[in-house]
Amino acid sequence: MIVKETYLKGCFVIEPKVFEDDRGYFFESFNENTFEELIGKVHFVQDNQSFSSKGVVRAIHYQIGDHSQAKLVRVLKGVVLDVAVDLRKNSPTFGKHFSIELSEDNKKQLFIPRGFGHGFSVLSETAEFFYKCDNFYNKESEGGIIYNDKSLNIDWKVNHDDLNVSTKDLELPTLQNAKN
Repeated sequence: MIVKETYLKGCFVIEPKVFEDDRGYFFESFNENTFEELIGKVHFVQDNQSFSSKGVVRAIHYQIGDHSQAKLVRVLKGVVLDVAVDLRKNSPTFGKHFSIELSEDNKKQLFIPRGFGHGFSVLSETAEFFYKCDNFYNKESEGGIIYNDKSLNIDWKVNHDDLNVSTKDLELPTLQNAKN
């Protein structure tokens, strides 16, 4: 397993060692001991999975306070552009984002620590997206930032005519007006 920290402190790209032969492939997607040694101690309590079609942008979501969440995300089928946004007010990279293509082929994962927002866009015809969370979802602690916030300037790699954004996500505030 290769682990590389992004320029956003605490946010890591994880590349598994894949064993392939004529039968298919095998890789270890998570090992608590290895994860703790390379990234730190995180206790995941919830797994989530979503299915989306091409052009879907799931805007920048996060949880605040005692309900904030770290996430370990990956793609089971298809290709997405995954985006992490640093929302830690005292961070030198506050308001900056990191994006990476995650796919069934590259099998890369992204670890997003607490204090970050997260979103993704679907670049393939469909995508199955899977993520582990270290805290349970809490509706009252939910926050979000609109996908096209000019201060973030995120290129979602989706043509404007192909965008598919939920009504809820279209009503999200900008970073400047977001819940913190």
